[in-house]
Amino acid sequence: MLPYTPYIAQNIGEIIEHLGWMMLFSPKFDNDSGYFPGRNLDTTFFSLNEGLKANRNRLGEERYVTLLRLSDQMRAHFEADPENKTGETGAGCALIEEMIDLLKARGGRTPAAANDAGKPAATPKGK
Repeated sequence: MLPYTPYIAQNIGEIIEHLGWMMLFSPKFDNDSGYFPGRNLDTTFFSLNEGLKANRNRLGEERYVTLLRLSDQMRAHFEADPENKTGETGAGCALIEEMIDLLKARGGRTPAAANDAGKPAATPKGK
C-alpha cells in the first residue's frame, strides 16, 4: 500500500471542506478506516497550512497571516487535549469555525463562489 500523501487544497472551497473534516475528526485526526495510513495531526496541519499557502494570493496577505495564526493556535489546543477531556478540543473547534467564517467572508462571496478558483461570483439576471 502507498504511504499517505496529504492533499493540498487548490481553492478556498476545498480549504473550507478540509476544515469541516477537521471538525469531525479532531483532536487526533487518526485514520481508523485503513484507507489513509499515516494520516495524523502532523499531516492534517501540513495539508491545511500548505492549502492556505497555495491560496495566499486569493486570500490576501492580511487574511492569510490571520488564518495561519489561527491554525497555529488550533493545533496547540488539539495537542493539549489529545483525549478530548479538558475542553481544549472545544476551543480548537471554535477556531475552526472562526476560520470558516473568515474564509466565507471574502468580499460577500458565497462558499460556492469561492470554489471557482478565485473568480468573482456571477451576478443574478436583472440586477
